[in-house]
Amino acid sequence: MVEIVNVVASGALNVELDLERLADDIGEPVARHDPDKYPGMYLRFEEDAPLITVYRTGKFIITGADSEDESYSLRERFLNLFSDMDVIEEPEDEWFAVQNYVCTGELDQNLNLNALAIGLGLEKTEYEPEQFPGLIYRPEGAEGVVLLFATGKVVITGCRSVESVEEIFASLTETVSEVL
Repeated sequence: MVEIVNVVASGALNVELDLERLADDIGEPVARHDPDKYPGMYLRFEEDAPLITVYRTGKFIITGADSEDESYSLRERFLNLFSDMDVIEEPEDEWFAVQNYVCTGELDQNLNLNALAIGLGLEKTEYEPEQFPGLIYRPEGAEGVVLLFATGKVVITGCRSVESVEEIFASLTETVSEVL
């Protein structure tokens, strides 16, 4: 069983934007733009809400959503805001897609990461405990990357669908029980 902790989605508006003017028109704290620090404008509708980063090219990225539905809902709110402000004619984008799911899981056992690195295959793993406390595992043929920790906690990232995450986790659970 995995839990979604972050959904990253992106899209494009097919329009060039004046971010400085937009940030002034929308106002803080919803919009923030400091081109000396970063070229994008940040939009956050509530204090702890997901973040939308908007670029001059019209491309945008949504990070911090807890689900795909929340990403789409936030996109709709963002498009309606820009349509209401006459930035875009209709509340529509050129394209929009989920790019990455970050999910966590629990293997319900402590893990010997040294043994696991060897058992999973050194060519598919990276484990340097002086640099990072987790084992990085790239399952063959899978689109995601797995971080395994000695506590049995698992982070799976890099997948474009929850189904891919669940397949990786199921396969991982079986593989770990065989290896350890």
